[in-house]
Amino acid sequence: MQFRHVATGLVVILSLAGCQRTAYNDASYSAAPAPLTAQPVPSVQGGQLPPPTGSSQFPAAPTANAPVAGGQPTAVASNAMDVTKESMVGSWRVNGSCDMFLTLTNLGSGSRGGTRGCVGELTAMGSWEVSGKQVLLKDRSGNQIGSVYKTADNAFSGQTNTGQPITLSR
Repeated sequence: MQFRHVATGLVVILSLAGCQRTAYNDASYSAAPAPLTAQPVPSVQGGQLPPPTGSSQFPAAPTANAPVAGGQPTAVASNAMDVTKESMVGSWRVNGSCDMFLTLTNLGSGSRGGTRGCVGELTAMGSWEVSGKQVLLKDRSGNQIGSVYKTADNAFSGQTNTGQPITLSR
């Protein structure tokens, strides 16, 4: 029985002998790293910038009725049904593959809108507005990116400025 107590005592003493204090009290230890040597820097050139071109330093504001590149066929525009802003509010399925959300919250000259899961120009959509029988789709800067016309109850057809077809349905 004593052998068991002696063996246990030796194991405890040996295990405690392996423990030591982990604080750094060594005088050779320095808390701050050694400073880096300076690197050569190329010379800096100075000079006058050329004056800005044009009469204004800002681009021209977008127009509300900018024509769509490629344009809508006139037959579609003449056969288009009347549309109201209130009837557009809500969620729309775009080209059967992504979603468009239209609200009445003001954003610039139009109302806030956006897309989810769409590709091409529609990813940049930020606002929309009704103009006559068409719905203008705009980017976040207010530039027109496309338009659609009402073709049936809860159905619209149109295209983006680059000619990408757009169909909206509920």
